[in-house]
Amino acid sequence: MRPRVSVQDPALRNGNFSLRIDPVRSEDAGLYEAWVAYNTGVQSCQVDLGVITVTLSPPSPVVENEPLLLSCNSSHRASLVETRWFHNGHLVPTSGTFCSLHGALSILRPAMSDAGSWRCQLRYSDNEIISATYNLKILGFDGPTNPVVYTAAGSAAD
Repeated sequence: MRPRVSVQDPALRNGNFSLRIDPVRSEDAGLYEAWVAYNTGVQSCQVDLGVITVTLSPPSPVVENEPLLLSCNSSHRASLVETRWFHNGHLVPTSGTFCSLHGALSILRPAMSDAGSWRCQLRYSDNEIISATYNLKILGFDGPTNPVVYTAAGSAAD
């Protein structure tokens, strides 16, 4: 996993034998175990790393009015019970232009107003709730609804 992993050597003296993974990939999910021998004793711990990913199809950049699919997947082993989507902190009703199915959200005609923070929240049969955020960027026209602009001759127009 090099060079994505590191151990903070100075922290070892204080009893901190943390492993840092940056960036985390889907295939990094699983059980990690650490063993540290000190004097005559051995300390150990286990950590189960779960990974959640949010992917965009087609990949960025998204063009206004072209359909897109946001998919949310997790390494959690229980069965998925419910998926909820939030846009800029507000729950998104999955009807009309937003359709949700098995951890995915399709936006049929994305608008400039759909840009921003999207968070998926996955609830599993063991009541575990996992969420992740994706910052969606959309290319399009973010100007007046009437594209006619009048300006006086001799002045500047934007």
